[in-house]
Amino acid sequence: MIDLYTASTPNGWKASVTLEELELDYNVLPINLMENEQKQPEFLAMNPNGRIPVIVDRANDDFVVFESGAIMIYLAEQAGKLLPADPKGRSRAIQWLMFQMGGLGPMMGQANVFFRYFEEKIQPAIDRYQNEVKRLLTVLDGHLAEHEYLADEYSIADIANWCWARTHLWSGVDVEGLEHLQRWMNAIGNRPAAQRGAAVPGKLDTEALLKGAKNIVQK
Repeated sequence: MIDLYTASTPNGWKASVTLEELELDYNVLPINLMENEQKQPEFLAMNPNGRIPVIVDRANDDFVVFESGAIMIYLAEQAGKLLPADPKGRSRAIQWLMFQMGGLGPMMGQANVFFRYFEEKIQPAIDRYQNEVKRLLTVLDGHLAEHEYLADEYSIADIANWCWARTHLWSGVDVEGLEHLQRWMNAIGNRPAAQRGAAVPGKLDTEALLKGAKNIVQK
């Protein structure tokens, strides 16, 4: 059994979608980001960085894993699925996972901060991050023009990038003209496991998110 400490964010969905796709048993432990539960000592003992998600593998001596990408790799390796077995295929999947972690996720996060959360609207910052998000989504579109999935077979790389790309409108970025990206997003969005995982731990309350966002981004 896996304990999943999570919230309704793209990084949280990365873990829950992976768990659903792997058909692993897990227990959801919601973390209230608005109340800074992720900053409490008991949570920091699991993840000193104070961020969700975190898993605790009860079947493996209560082994703790934090950082969403590390969680995905750990789960895929444990299950022997969603990560190609051959070295080159595995590398391709991890490369696109790192693309999300080092590029798409951080850039969309900054776009969200300046476009949605900050009361003061700093247009050059908004433009900079929205343009970079669009550029990265265009990179995905170009690769997907010749590949059904990012590493050819469906993998954690697709899950990670989809969990962020699907929120592009929240970042104020449209995907008009990115037909291959749209095809890929729709294909994953139609997967029952992806739908279940993206509903964990519950419906995203955007009004509450906007209300508490200033508190979150300053801590």
